[in-house]
Amino acid sequence: MKALKCRECGREYPLTATHVCEFDFGPLEVAYDYDRIKRSMTKAAIQSRPQSMWRYRELLPVANDPTVGLQVGFTPLIKTDRLAKNLGIREAWVKNDAVNYPTLSFKDRVVSVALSRSKELGFDTVACASTGNLANSVAANAASAGLKAYVFIPSDLEQGKIVNSLIYGAHVIGIKGHYDEVNRLCAEIAGKFGWAFVNVNMRPYYAEGSKSLAYEVVEQLGWRVPQHTVVPMASGSLLTKIQKGYQELIKLGLTHETEYHVHGAQATGCSPISVAHKAGLDFFKPVKPDTIAKSLAIGTPADGFYALRVMKETGGAADDVTDGEIREGMSLLAETEGIFTETAGGVTVGVAKKLIASGKIPANDSVVLCITGNGLKTLDAVNGHVGKPREIKPSLREFEAMMAQEEKMAV
Repeated sequence: MKALKCRECGREYPLTATHVCEFDFGPLEVAYDYDRIKRSMTKAAIQSRPQSMWRYRELLPVANDPTVGLQVGFTPLIKTDRLAKNLGIREAWVKNDAVNYPTLSFKDRVVSVALSRSKELGFDTVACASTGNLANSVAANAASAGLKAYVFIPSDLEQGKIVNSLIYGAHVIGIKGHYDEVNRLCAEIAGKFGWAFVNVNMRPYYAEGSKSLAYEVVEQLGWRVPQHTVVPMASGSLLTKIQKGYQELIKLGLTHETEYHVHGAQATGCSPISVAHKAGLDFFKPVKPDTIAKSLAIGTPADGFYALRVMKETGGAADDVTDGEIREGMSLLAETEGIFTETAGGVTVGVAKKLIASGKIPANDSVVLCITGNGLKTLDAVNGHVGKPREIKPSLREFEAMMAQEEKMAV
């Protein structure tokens, strides 16, 4: 790390717990000394290290060795031939962060970085505003690091995600409002209490953890950038950081410069970035979320402007899917590849299907789908929509009768 740098005016700031430029209120981002990184970060060095996100430590914003989440990352990249056939494309891969450690979502990446950096800066209390997965990850990783945790969530979140935060002993605060209202409150609390809010004053460090997903995809594809990457968008940060990750590996000579496209996926009930992109705009209009994809339900996305810019620069596209299409996407991934994703993954699959059908992702190309969370956390969204068990007595005769009935219906 060299400094924190404003993404608008380029002014530099010390590497402290701050996130906004004092001059133009632009967001701050970590800047690196790439010449120095290039001397130590070779393919051989990376491949000799443990299989976690920290094998790319030079490109992640900690001053010393990481202290939180040492096992996070290096999740499977799976070639999904049955899914590809159903989507109508030559080749499809799934980057499966639904099995990430410890809380089964990509948020473990960003929290691992944010909490390691928070400890370096001397904080003993961490906090976040969350639509669910981030709350789970902050609670779990804080528990393992011996940090006090406060997580603030909309009170109508899926029960699975609420329990998944409470079990770790975190202080869980349900707010009667949507995520943007939760986030505003947290900005006020961060200023008043001086805690390390991972997605407020620690945001420049936190957001960098998302890049590790891009590094892993490139390495797992044999050190090449995929032709197409489909990314779910809530704040838009993950999409922008995947682009930054690809560019950093090109800059360091770890992969060849090539044409690639980064695409964004949203739920129709909360699609400010998708709507703006389809209208050819470089700005979005805030919306009030109304979707089963609660992990993507951010009506005023902090990185929406930058996500629009990345899609434009890479020739990517954006689209959105209804609640019904989200469930269909979840079922399609489960039935073809045995991967149970949460609603955000259903959004990714559903949008990929639309982009392929429209030719925005050509059928002869290859695509990577980013699956960011586990379906066990969003059972409420599919309960009653995936059928129910058939019940019989413990009798062979009854089973044979059931099978005969099924055969009749199949004719």
